[in-house]
Order: sequence, then structure tokens, then C-alpha cells
Amino acid sequence: MMRTLGAELAAVRPGEVEIALPFRAELTQQHGYLHAAAVTAVADSACGYAALSLMAPGRDVLAVEFKVNLVAPAAGERFVAAARVLRPGRTLTVCAAEVHADRDGARVLVAVMQATMIAVDIPAA
Repeated sequence: MMRTLGAELAAVRPGEVEIALPFRAELTQQHGYLHAAAVTAVADSACGYAALSLMAPGRDVLAVEFKVNLVAPAAGERFVAAARVLRPGRTLTVCAAEVHADRDGARVLVAVMQATMIAVDIPAA
């Protein structure tokens, strides 16, 4: 999904991940703002990778629940989803993300997410 959107990892630290998404007209809604689905996708992925960064080898994560608040129109040249683990767990990990828009030299909060990720075993190939 991140390749399709044109997003890339911007930072990875244990329990923290940032994903950057440049503005693309193809990802906008009818008013020219970045579509909520794209905002949600980068926030969800950032939360998932933040949780994964604390998992044991051979484990993976899946989202089981999330809530997104869209707090401002997603207008800007670039968007950054910064996620962090709030509570790691053996099975469930709770994460939070903020998505900011870089707009005219300022950074504006456009969305927040709280997500729960579940640890799963990677199937043998």
C-alpha cells in the first residue's frame, strides 16, 4: 500500500515510526484535500510498523481496531504520520499516531489515530 501511495519510511526507532507522504493530486477528494483514506492508511501503517519494531523475530502484526479523528483539512505539500507504541503487549499492542501536513513552512496537525495491533505468527513459506 505504501508504494502505491508513494509513501516511504522517514524514521524508525524502537516503538516509533514516521512515514512521509508527498502530496499527489491523484490522492485528493473533491475539494483538493488529501483524501481521508490516504491519511488513514499512512497513520495505520505507521502504527503497525511501530508495533512491529518491538516484536520478536518471526512475528508480524495486524490492525484489529483503530479510530481516526480528522482535525483539519489535509492540505499541504507533504504529510508525515508519526506513530508510537503506548503499551506493548505479548498479543495486543496499543499505538497512537499523529499526521501533520507541511504547509507553507508550517507543520499543521490534520489527524490523530489510536490503534490496537495484534501479534501473529508469520506462516512458514
